[in-house]
Amino acid sequence: MTTVVDVFLADIRERLKLSVEHLSSGAVKDYAEYRDICGFIRGLETADAYLTDLLKKQEYIDDE
Repeated sequence: MTTVVDVFLADIRERLKLSVEHLSSGAVKDYAEYRDICGFIRGLETADAYLTDLLKKQEYIDDE
């Protein structure tokens, strides 16, 4: 069953993939854009980690 969190995680991971591709392609115009993209990537990775941990905790609670 697909949950809202699953959809949200999929969107985060797609945006993360696209941002990393943009960064690694050399399309960044200047240092300011580089910093913005790195911060955006860091934020997406943090959100992914929090949501993944939340899902694991929920599975643990459901198993009890």
